[in-house]
Amino acid sequence: MLRLAVLVSGGGTNLQALIDKIENGALPGVSIEVVISSSRKAYALERAHAHGIPTAVINKNKYDTTEQFSGALHELLKEYKVDLIVLAGYLQILPESIIRLYRNRIINVHPSLIPSFCGDGFYGLKVHEAALARGVKLTGATVHFVDEGTDTGPIILQKAVPVENGDTPETLQKRVMEQAEWIILPEAVRLISENRVIVNGNTVTIL
Repeated sequence: MLRLAVLVSGGGTNLQALIDKIENGALPGVSIEVVISSSRKAYALERAHAHGIPTAVINKNKYDTTEQFSGALHELLKEYKVDLIVLAGYLQILPESIIRLYRNRIINVHPSLIPSFCGDGFYGLKVHEAALARGVKLTGATVHFVDEGTDTGPIILQKAVPVENGDTPETLQKRVMEQAEWIILPEAVRLISENRVIVNGNTVTIL
């Protein structure tokens, strides 16, 4: 059994994609043990409650030091015996100590084709605003392992999505979620659960 902790900050649509795949049998041997939010107002918590998944709120800003935040998060991850941490719209930076403890066991979904429109300041609608401002014809999403940089870890999967005439950041965001994020995030979890993802430095081989 691959035991997940899903970290969220907002609506939780990628969390829902994982829940749906688990409940329809597409992710055998995978369970979401806990959903951890950086905000008590995150709708993702309601999604978790609706499916009987335990939740917790740990906000980095509530702690005096990064060490205290890291300690609280690590204790929770140990309590639920977590194998894989999934960042699904999580807007806080993980402490380096957590990244070291869970090396190649933390994945993130980013709404662009990395290395385009990624790094510091690129999150949510800002990514799609930048893509439209640049005039690209293709965008998409990436699932990657998390390292100490921002969106710099080894890439597991990518899926391209066309930019259409008349797109707004909102319509593009919706298409990228539906046609890429909600597909490749569960797929990456499935591959990891089947031990088919091999990391060698900053590259990934899928068996």
